[in-house]
Amino acid sequence: MSLPEGTAASAAAISLLMLAGAMLVAFVRVVLGPTLPDRVIALDLLTSCAAAFMVVYSVRSGNPVFMDVAIVVALVAFLATVGFARYVAKRAEQDR
Repeated sequence: MSLPEGTAASAAAISLLMLAGAMLVAFVRVVLGPTLPDRVIALDLLTSCAAAFMVVYSVRSGNPVFMDVAIVVALVAFLATVGFARYVAKRAEQDR
């Protein structure tokens, strides 16, 4: 089942705009976040949105190379988030 070409292109364009908006909001949260955990979560959201942006762009352009890049970005972002979470947890234990 496939969508008509105009509908798929419109859906991809709307998705890209929404993801760009989410990335902008997440970036603002990274810059202004009042605490370190807020910034870590915002950074995770930012990288997840970037990976999703690459996936949508890959589907829209028909170039599968961006899918591979999105997978790598998502994996690195996950590992970075786990590392930051461990750092925040150890820092909280030291502050007690």
